[in-house]
Amino acid sequence: MLILQFKTYFKNMIKKIVIGLWILFAVAVLAIAGVFIAISNGWIGYMPPVEELENPSYKFATEVYSEDGKVLGTWSAEKENRVYVSYNELSPYVINALIATEDIRFAEHSGIDAKALGRAVVKRGFLMQAEAGGGSTITQQLSKLLYSPRARNFMERVLQKPIEWVIAVKLERYYTKEEILSLYLNKFDFLNNSVGIKTASFTYFGVEPKDLKVEEAATLIGMCKNPSLYNPVRYNERVKGRRNVVLHQMLKAKYITEQEYDSLKNLPLTLKYNRVDHKEGPAAYLREYLRGVITAKKPDRKDYRGWQQQKFYEDSVAWATNPLYGWCAKNRKRDGSNYNIYTDGLKIYTTINSRMQTYAEEAVTEHLGGHLQDRFFAEAAKKKNAPYSWRLQESKRDEMLERAVKQSERYRTMKAAGASEAAIKKAFNTKEEMSVYSWKGMKDTIMTPMDSIKYYKHFLRTGFMSMDPITGHVKAYVGGPNYTHFQYDMAMVGRRQIGSTVKPFVYALAMENGYTPCDEIRKVEQTIIAENGEPWSPRTSDPKKRYGEMVTLRWGLANSDNWITANLMSKLNPYNLVKLIHNFGVMNQQIDPVISLCLGPCEISVGEMVSAYTAFANKGIRVAPLFVTRIEDNDGNVLATFTPQVEEVISASGTYKMLTMLRAVINEGTGGRVRRNYGITVDMGGKTGTTNYNADGWFMGFTPSLVSGCWVGGEEPDIHFDTMADGQGASMALPIWGLYMKKVFADKTLGYEQTETFQFPKDFNPCGDKQEENTSTNRPELDDLFN
Repeated sequence: MLILQFKTYFKNMIKKIVIGLWILFAVAVLAIAGVFIAISNGWIGYMPPVEELENPSYKFATEVYSEDGKVLGTWSAEKENRVYVSYNELSPYVINALIATEDIRFAEHSGIDAKALGRAVVKRGFLMQAEAGGGSTITQQLSKLLYSPRARNFMERVLQKPIEWVIAVKLERYYTKEEILSLYLNKFDFLNNSVGIKTASFTYFGVEPKDLKVEEAATLIGMCKNPSLYNPVRYNERVKGRRNVVLHQMLKAKYITEQEYDSLKNLPLTLKYNRVDHKEGPAAYLREYLRGVITAKKPDRKDYRGWQQQKFYEDSVAWATNPLYGWCAKNRKRDGSNYNIYTDGLKIYTTINSRMQTYAEEAVTEHLGGHLQDRFFAEAAKKKNAPYSWRLQESKRDEMLERAVKQSERYRTMKAAGASEAAIKKAFNTKEEMSVYSWKGMKDTIMTPMDSIKYYKHFLRTGFMSMDPITGHVKAYVGGPNYTHFQYDMAMVGRRQIGSTVKPFVYALAMENGYTPCDEIRKVEQTIIAENGEPWSPRTSDPKKRYGEMVTLRWGLANSDNWITANLMSKLNPYNLVKLIHNFGVMNQQIDPVISLCLGPCEISVGEMVSAYTAFANKGIRVAPLFVTRIEDNDGNVLATFTPQVEEVISASGTYKMLTMLRAVINEGTGGRVRRNYGITVDMGGKTGTTNYNADGWFMGFTPSLVSGCWVGGEEPDIHFDTMADGQGASMALPIWGLYMKKVFADKTLGYEQTETFQFPKDFNPCGDKQEENTSTNRPELDDLFN
């Protein structure tokens, strides 16, 4: 009886336990379901709205293209250098490697792989196996990349995985499998400023994603496990091992054969590393200039200081007349917000030709880095005031160096930290180890910060621009010797005195007022009463040459004779010359209408000068520089197109007269080195220029299809050669022009030929009824010395 009662009790107990367990199970299921429902509705944790799930917020970098389709660089938000790539633009090796390694049943599940999840729980949770394989699908990893911030406490860590599961399931509803793969590969950060598979493909292997080889694709996908641990730049052997793991997974998934695997796993890990930095790469100065132009805001006078009124004037004119200036602020997207070059993935198509840009940069490197800079260092070594000229007073030199100290990052940092002036001065005069720039690469040395400032001031600066005189397309743009170390742009931003390159404007004004190239003036010293009532007596480079003779205006310009130019200017109106210079496209409003203007004391940029000289190659019609032809959005839709702005500044007949004189500069005058030293035989015109004490060296040269200009000088006007042999424009600037054009003509694919000529009307006579004299000097050894 007792036994029967015990059995009955035991059965009831078992029944109650089973019922209790089922109740607990039901409660657990309901609780879990409730949690997931709460997560799905955003009641617990963060659940992105449907709109955001359908359109994930990606920040795509803007790409800057050359006219021949090469990517010059990108503009991106910090740590978001991502360029969009579609599924169809991906190598199948990338897709296969990703699926084989991260989610072999990717095509079968709907966001959660129950089998992989169960395996991970059992092996990790119960068997404590560290290498148990991951349970996260590609879709879950994407949800984590998109919406899962770092957990801040225990509860957030507990909810993190369930939230990822819910988002993953929702993502599978809204996107195809191909779109999910594309989203993941565009989102993943591959380190070294390479976000997304497209940027990573270029950074590590120098190719587009569609051109990745099997072993390269395996290397990048191997990084997905832990990019810091498997950084190919730092850990070659470790990454090679991880790459081979990915290759083995591809073998197991039958994406590659046994023979392919055996061959691929033995290959060395070879990178073609391209550092992604806006300060490096081709056309760095142009990219930075365009970035500033496109993102400019509408000018407001209160944002400009008193000494910036010229800048305010230029920006105001640009805002009103240049559609590219302030483009982002002037144009809105469909949602009403303004375009953003750092996040909207725009495509900027420039007029730059990648090969011509390379030739321009090579020309600067070969002349400045291979010759002229060494000459300057050698001369400076003999100066007490180096790098400044011996003419500069020591007190002025000290003022300039003190100003440079206060403009340095070191000074601002120490000042912000509360350091005293005495402590800062001591720090700047204490030697320390540092790396400094040289044309042959960075070099380690020991010097004081003050000495490093002096050292960098030794480096000559340059500006160069080349453009088509008909279309205005800028083909090459160099703003300095090296953007990383010398960021001030001397192509379109900086202005310097132009010296004798102003003379074609003077002679053009004369031609428009009835003069001809064959009109004669006696070459004698000139003393002219200036506007202030004081006598002005300019010097000329070779006063004995043809002294007292009657010479033509053509001879005067070809030989850059200051006496002839000053005499001619005394017969013209300085106010009309200023007006003409502005008509040639010069924006500087601080050009004084004085008689000495004929020798070029005014400050003008290289870009303005190149644009001005297009009028001489284009029948008197000046064309403004055109840097961008169109802008597209991330989907390839054209958002804006840009056309050249043109203006007639001198008559066609005046242009023909100027051509005869500017050709003489090259054929028999100060530009003769172009022919002799560089073998340039094309029909061309040009002008050399040198300012007082060789502070600035210029050369402007043009053919029927290309106008190019170059300036070379020190960071400050008081930093210059003290000898004419090295400091004149024919020695400093002309060689860069010559090297560049020699390379351009050698590249037959560009279409520039040395056989092209300027076209003149059949009845054109530059001298009218006068007979043109033979103005050859017959003294070529002197021709280059005239400035």
